[in-house]
Amino acid sequence: MKTMNIYCIGRNYANHARELGNAVPDQPILFSKPSPALVETNGQVISLPKDQGEIHHEIEIVLKIDKDVKEGDKVSDVVSKMALGVDLTLRDVQSVLKEQGHPWLRAKGFKNSAIVTPFWPCEGKEVCEKTDFSFVINSETIQKGNIQEMMFDFQAIIDECVNCFGLGEGDLIYTGTPEGVGPLQSGDQCQLYWGKEEKGRFVVG
Repeated sequence: MKTMNIYCIGRNYANHARELGNAVPDQPILFSKPSPALVETNGQVISLPKDQGEIHHEIEIVLKIDKDVKEGDKVSDVVSKMALGVDLTLRDVQSVLKEQGHPWLRAKGFKNSAIVTPFWPCEGKEVCEKTDFSFVINSETIQKGNIQEMMFDFQAIIDECVNCFGLGEGDLIYTGTPEGVGPLQSGDQCQLYWGKEEKGRFVVG
C-alpha cells in the first residue's frame, strides 16, 4: 500500500542557519514528518500544542511528486504542482533533543506541524526566481524568501531524496525556510503569499 511521505530540508538558506546559531551545511539536511502532521489551509483555526514552549514558524515552498522518481529524473519530469507551507517546530523541545543527541521527530512531527496551502501548477525555475514568497502575521510581513537564496536547488533536493529514501507519487518536499523564523501566539492571523497573491491563511489556535 502506498503511503505519502513528507520530507523536509533543514538549513537550506544560509541566513536562517546563522540566525539560529547553526553551521551552514555542505550537503542537504534531511528529516521527515509523519502524514498526520499535514493540514491544508482554508482560513480555519489550526490547533497547536500548549505548554511545550515556543512554536516557531518556517515558511517554505512545497513540491508535490507526481510519480515514482528514477535516478536522473529532472524536476520537470516529476513535479507539476507546488504550494506554500509552514514547517512548525517546538523550538524548546528541539533544543533539549539536540543537547541529548536525540532525533528531532518530537519537535517536528506533531499533529498540524506541516501546514500547506492548496497546490497550483508548478511555475518553473525562471518564474520562481522572479517571485518572492512571504509569511504575514497580523498584517506584518515576518518572513520573505526567494529560491535564488537556496544553497541546494530543487534538483539537488530531489536527487538527494531519491538517493537516500526514494520518492514516489504523492510525496511532498518542504524545501527550506529563509531567515525571520519566530514564535506563533494563540490568535495570530497568518497569511501565505506568492508574490502579491495570497495562497492560504489560517488562525493559530
